[in-house]
Amino acid sequence: MAINRWTKDQLKLAFHLYCQLPFGKLHSRNPEIKRLAHLIGRTPDAVAMKLVNFASLDPAITSTGRSGLGNAGALDKEVWAEFHANWEKLAVECESLRRKLDANAPAIDEADEQLVPEDYTGETKKVIAEQRIKQTFFRRAVLSSYRGRCCMSGLSEPRLLVASHIVPWSKDKANRLNPSNGLCLSAIHDKAFDKGLITITEDFKIIVSRELKRLADPFVKKILVALDGKPIELPDRFAPSAEFLSRHRADLFVDNQKK
Repeated sequence: MAINRWTKDQLKLAFHLYCQLPFGKLHSRNPEIKRLAHLIGRTPDAVAMKLVNFASLDPAITSTGRSGLGNAGALDKEVWAEFHANWEKLAVECESLRRKLDANAPAIDEADEQLVPEDYTGETKKVIAEQRIKQTFFRRAVLSSYRGRCCMSGLSEPRLLVASHIVPWSKDKANRLNPSNGLCLSAIHDKAFDKGLITITEDFKIIVSRELKRLADPFVKKILVALDGKPIELPDRFAPSAEFLSRHRADLFVDNQKK
């Protein structure tokens, strides 16, 4: 009996979904896994197993002693590498593939973050739609990796959470959608991080700027200054890149900027 091998498009769709689901929900009972299984003609068990195979390629997973199923194939590894080489292209391509298979696909999530630069004007409707696809993919990938909790405060209300870029959108096109360039932060922690008022060390501890420490504001002291030296809550996968954190400290953190 011939083995019904996974096609590359099927693997792309599986990895696309892997990025957006919480690690603890990679099981056959998950409605999103069931839906993808139906679309590509596979069983929910087979899709769930493939997602866990992808986990075996994720350093954030394997570094904690977890290994996934550990039998990812050559094509699995090829898809993993392809995504990491061009997150934007693959996010849009996979959404297009999925919608061709699913005429009843839900509308793209209207998340609050605007990945589109402020001077983004005069572009076509297609390009704007693609930006929304990219934005939604990044938000879902980052928030699911952090279990829907701010990694600094523990806040879990999704309407107050932001998929925050470590290296800003405008500074690194290749890593705009890389989940390892993201942190799940509350809106206020995102703003402080974006303005360089707080940063994170290579061993994932929070540094609060001297500017904030000098303020007498009780709210700032309680919500931000009190975090100084404390570790962030690490994600289940796509751990924040040490390189990106280093760039944030060097390029954005106010204590390191020349006056």
